[in-house]
Amino acid sequence: MRSILLLNAKGGCGKTTMATNIAAYYALKGKKVVLADFDPQGSSTDWLDARPADRPPIRGLEAWQNAVRVPKNTEYLIMDSPAGVSGRPLANLVQRADSILIPILPSPIDIRAAEHFIGQLNALRRVLNTQVKLATVANRVRENTLAAGDLDDYLGMIKLPNGKKVPYLSLLRASQNYIRAAETGLSIFEFSPARTEYDRDSWRRIFRWLNSKRSLPNRPA
Repeated sequence: MRSILLLNAKGGCGKTTMATNIAAYYALKGKKVVLADFDPQGSSTDWLDARPADRPPIRGLEAWQNAVRVPKNTEYLIMDSPAGVSGRPLANLVQRADSILIPILPSPIDIRAAEHFIGQLNALRRVLNTQVKLATVANRVRENTLAAGDLDDYLGMIKLPNGKKVPYLSLLRASQNYIRAAETGLSIFEFSPARTEYDRDSWRRIFRWLNSKRSLPNRPA
């Protein structure tokens, strides 16, 4: 089973938007997908409730209030984490994940918060002795702005304790396509390709990473 965690301690950075679009992408590929909502706000669960019955199925788990029992035939587990998660709840989420995607908004406050959080996450990985892989995504970006440029520069420089850079995968723009998708229980991959071509292109590097060995922990043979 492949497990992907959307994580950032700061609220409003677009974790649910990314989680729902990733879940739908793999469902469209015919995969058995579970979307586990760990956020008491239940935004991923609300999205699933709005999802049309004729679309590829995605199973939901209200993980913030029930024990997480993932069906045995699950191929992809997508986890939407809550804001402000820390301590043991954070450790439990990290231990479940193969890959962690960290969406970051283009504001000085969000950039500083992300820098602090990634430092905490690296320390936690050492304590847990886990090789879960991290990557960042610039999210809800208005292109050709100073804030976008600052975020792009920062994400390109983040390093792990061993000196390797944290992969910076892509820039997702602030688009009405994501708002419409959230309202209708759909993903941008279920809208007209002509209408979403630019946004789909922004996701290609994300899925290239997720579908490669570079996003998987190094496990003994």
